[in-house]
Amino acid sequence: MAQQVVVVVDVANVMGSRPDGWWRDRAGAATRLLAGLPDLVDREVDGPHTDADADADWRGEGRVRIERVVAVIEGAAKAATAPEGVEVVRAPAAGDDAIVDSARDAAASGARVLVVTADRGLRARLVDIDALIAGPGWLNALLGR
Repeated sequence: MAQQVVVVVDVANVMGSRPDGWWRDRAGAATRLLAGLPDLVDREVDGPHTDADADADWRGEGRVRIERVVAVIEGAAKAATAPEGVEVVRAPAAGDDAIVDSARDAAASGARVLVVTADRGLRARLVDIDALIAGPGWLNALLGR
């Protein structure tokens, strides 16, 4: 049986994982990334330990069912257009703070949280809420990017 998770996405980190010109139009790049996220909701997928994502820090096993997706955007990317079906958090200050707060809120509601980021400093801040971690490669593969 698949483990249910709330996926919290560090949008800046995932955008930065692909050198596709995102830096020229951060809001446009964020809009393109956000557009694929609603299709992940209610999907059952392989956990990040089963792919080639070297940054995965997966403590689960097998498959996960994505219950909901929370995407945190910051800076110029906050002007992105948000699709229905994904919760978008527009960080009022530091994006990492908003990611930690979003993960903590989801965990407090009883959800198992999976944060998508390669940021080691952010990962260290998530230890106390026992969040599962996946690198951007895992999410990019799910999105066919």
